[in-house]
Amino acid sequence: MASKIPIFGGIAAAAGITVFVLFFTPAGISQEEYSLSVDPTKEKQSLFIMARVSLENTGSKPLTNVELNFGDGDKIYLGTLKPGQSEIISPPQGNSLQFVIVTSNEGVYVSKVYREPIAMPGMMGS
Repeated sequence: MASKIPIFGGIAAAAGITVFVLFFTPAGISQEEYSLSVDPTKEKQSLFIMARVSLENTGSKPLTNVELNFGDGDKIYLGTLKPGQSEIISPPQGNSLQFVIVTSNEGVYVSKVYREPIAMPGMMGS
């Protein structure tokens, strides 16, 4: 019985390492084929509003004919976003900065309202 303890310990350690690799490392995280991260932000400064939309293709395949709809009739066409590719887009001048809708040919549809980051003391605009 005492000689079997190291064997069971080795099997348990191997199982633990396998579970860790499968569930807690990037290779073990399942990734959708078509996925997009969208983060629209607007920061009110003393004289102006600084706005931007951060995009990242978080899927495993390219997104084609990516279109940003800012409302107010304002649209921007990006074309193709490769997997892992990021872009930062400024909304058109004079836009009301209420929301942005991003679509692609692959059926991706993301609608988000602009968020306002918390002002930090000592930072510009706070």
